[in-house]
Amino acid sequence: MSTDYTLETIQVSLSAQDRFAEYLQSRGMRNTGQRRRLVEHVFSTHEHFDADNLIEKLPRKGEAGYVSRPTVYRTLNELVDAGLLRKFELAGRAVYEHDYGYPQHDHLYCQECQQLFEFQSQALIELRDSVAKDHRFRVTGHRLIISGVCEECSRSRQRKKRRQDLI
Repeated sequence: MSTDYTLETIQVSLSAQDRFAEYLQSRGMRNTGQRRRLVEHVFSTHEHFDADNLIEKLPRKGEAGYVSRPTVYRTLNELVDAGLLRKFELAGRAVYEHDYGYPQHDHLYCQECQQLFEFQSQALIELRDSVAKDHRFRVTGHRLIISGVCEECSRSRQRKKRRQDLI
């Protein structure tokens, strides 16, 4: 019996680009071309990334669409402040994921291949709420990252340790 842990979609009234433009305007900041290109790139796919991963995928200096390294770091912090991205520490690095338009969810983290698997569990939310109720605690959110080894890495680890392969 397989349980479905996939993330549901959430309808939002503004695009990430429009929401970021609104955030910048409310703080008297300019919505520059580099910022717009960066937001467009970040929200073109749903994946976890760090600043270095992002910079590698962007056009190089001198190419059309270039975004400077300082602008990347500054804009990532602004996207977190605007509620568009969520930042968390994983294996000593800052990792980002989409927050705007995505439901509360948790992660399985493979310590071998460093892949993150997203899941959503109603049973986990019910447990969280029950424990909070017992402690008269008002929940505003949570983050759970379960570390371990994924099935693919487990299989490759087992294959490497076979005695007949060592001969």
